[in-house]
Amino acid sequence: MNDPLILFGLHTTLFELLAFVLSVTTVALNIRQNHWAWLFAIVSSAAYGVVFFNSRLYGDAGLQLVFMIVSVWGWYSWLHGAAAGAPAAGRPHQLAVSTLDRAGWLAAGAGWLLSYLVLAWFLRSYTNTDVPHTDAFLTAGSLVGQVLLSRKKLENWHAWIVVDVLYVGLYVYKGLLLTAVLYALFVAMAVAGLLAWRRTLVPLARPA
Repeated sequence: MNDPLILFGLHTTLFELLAFVLSVTTVALNIRQNHWAWLFAIVSSAAYGVVFFNSRLYGDAGLQLVFMIVSVWGWYSWLHGAAAGAPAAGRPHQLAVSTLDRAGWLAAGAGWLLSYLVLAWFLRSYTNTDVPHTDAFLTAGSLVGQVLLSRKKLENWHAWIVVDVLYVGLYVYKGLLLTAVLYALFVAMAVAGLLAWRRTLVPLARPA
């Protein structure tokens, strides 16, 4: 599965190719707000965990395990999480798209910054990665994006657009060219997701 192969002139492996296909399927289902996206997210995260570990992207590799755990929570939240947020139209138990309030924006920003600082220290101190700060920053941003996605917050797409643009450069540098192409595709899909979710947005209730 990790033997090198060439696809359309790009050096890759069967594991990376499998993760590529599963990841595209995941995002496509996320755009459609289809809960089966979470199943594909779990499997694609497992596949990419192997790919990233072999490329010494330990922050990203560890993040895949976190993604698998968060995906279980996200799957449940999408199907039964309306008690903690707005219900989807015609589906009283399923969560609908909403936006962050000021406190939510601050929490997301603080979570990204704190996670970055902790991860950068850990990667510098305990691994042989050659990109500790970049790996840490994008890992932290991906975690924030995944949590926001789990709660169907529109801003998850903003986080993914920023993260995915930067990931393209990182994966080109690491020689994961197929994954770089994937993340360039993810940028376009994140923009599409932002527009699609905005059309179904349930606005925050304003105080009287």
